Amino acid sequence: MSTAEVGIPLLLLRLLLISFVFLSCLGNGSAGITSNFIRSEWPSIDIPLDNEAFAVPKGYNAPQQVHITQGDYDGKAVIISWVTADEPGASKVQYGTSEQKYDFTAEGTVTNYTFYNYKSGYIHTCLVDGLEFDTKYYYKIGSGDSAREFWFQTPPKIDPDAPYKFGIIGDLGQTYNSLSTIEHYMQSGGQAVLFVGDLSYADRYHYNDVGIRWDTWGRFVERSTAYQPWMWSAGNHEIEYMPYMGEVLPFKSYLHRYPTPYAASKSSSPLWYAIRRASAHIIVLSSYSPYVKYTPQYRWLAEEFTRVDREKTPWLIVLMHVPIYNSNVAHFMEGESMRSVFESWFVHHRVDMVFAGHVHAYERSYRISNIGYNISSGDPYPVPDKSAPVYITVGDGGNQEGLAGRFRDPQPDYSAFRESSYGHSTLEIKNKTHAFYHWNRNDDGKRVVTDSFVLHNQYWGSNLRRRKLKKNHLHSVLAEMPLTDRLRRRF
Repeated sequence: MSTAEVGIPLLLLRLLLISFVFLSCLGNGSAGITSNFIRSEWPSIDIPLDNEAFAVPKGYNAPQQVHITQGDYDGKAVIISWVTADEPGASKVQYGTSEQKYDFTAEGTVTNYTFYNYKSGYIHTCLVDGLEFDTKYYYKIGSGDSAREFWFQTPPKIDPDAPYKFGIIGDLGQTYNSLSTIEHYMQSGGQAVLFVGDLSYADRYHYNDVGIRWDTWGRFVERSTAYQPWMWSAGNHEIEYMPYMGEVLPFKSYLHRYPTPYAASKSSSPLWYAIRRASAHIIVLSSYSPYVKYTPQYRWLAEEFTRVDREKTPWLIVLMHVPIYNSNVAHFMEGESMRSVFESWFVHHRVDMVFAGHVHAYERSYRISNIGYNISSGDPYPVPDKSAPVYITVGDGGNQEGLAGRFRDPQPDYSAFRESSYGHSTLEIKNKTHAFYHWNRNDDGKRVVTDSFVLHNQYWGSNLRRRKLKKNHLHSVLAEMPLTDRLRRRF
């Protein structure tokens, strides 16, 4: 064998050893990556009002700002919402399983609101329930020549092995970067969006322009929200506390425009709720509502965790706006109070993933926890914890405030990957044991998969590990038994 022929196997062996060491470091949570990628982003300014991205549908009183969300606990209903500008019109949804053939009708309600001197259009909300799982429905809203038609797909029935693909978006806004994010998401094959707060950034405006920018955002996202459910959570930009305008009711615009199925999960507020979809149980928390002991949100979450059935919905996902682990300079430690209240619950119930926004960058943690520290004693630093969730910040949708470009140095041990770029994530559940996660960077107009990994389910994965350990232990015990004892045990 020649020297060159000998060198090739040695080189391959060396590469394998390097890979093994690198992956071992990743598994132990000690090889975090801070990406140094810098992109030439579009300016962080909102798209002009006359841009086609905000086009008003043609026709008198044509429905606009159409969006749907899940309407019940298990996915057999949707809430369809839209706005008519000129007059209330009918709050009726015609729907069926064949295109342009509508066998069923649902009646909704209509309301409007004022914000300073702005008066909203007529906001329609209609619950369409009693649907079949895994079925494509066509629906029609409006009347005459101004009527509009859309469609949506219901999820598969609740089942531990039901595959499903979620998109995760946060802090979107209405800039050209926002448009890039939503267009890239629409190419991903995602079936529903988990939105982690900060929708329109209308609160960056004043007086009547606040309401106007809610309207433009509703038309902006309609390209996706009219065809698949977006599950909403509220961020700080939805609070809109503006006493100088006489507006002091928190979440006023958001609550009028974006309903949630909170009553289906026995919540007392639209700001926190839960749903089950396919093989996932999704819990939405409110970072800006009281959550300490004895508060409604605290008591509701304690009850909701008792309703989680990992035999039916093995994937347990939590959404919030403020991340409880964040190594960016922006909003550093803002989630600490919620972490001190709920982190031990997340670990105890073996939550798979916690998604948050707020920080305009991307970051993923290892499985870590800091539940051993109680102010007076214990290790004050996060430690690896196989029972803990993966924490992911996706506040990088593209809003006008721009990117949070300053990460703390050195990178903490709990941080696996971080990058200051715009993008979105997808979570593709394959079965009860495995899911594929991707973070997709908006790279100068292209969707680039930048961070990805295979996620092992906390419940079924741990059960399988225990069963394998028990099986291996049993085999070793049997191997040490005399043959007569083994036969007697077998028969």
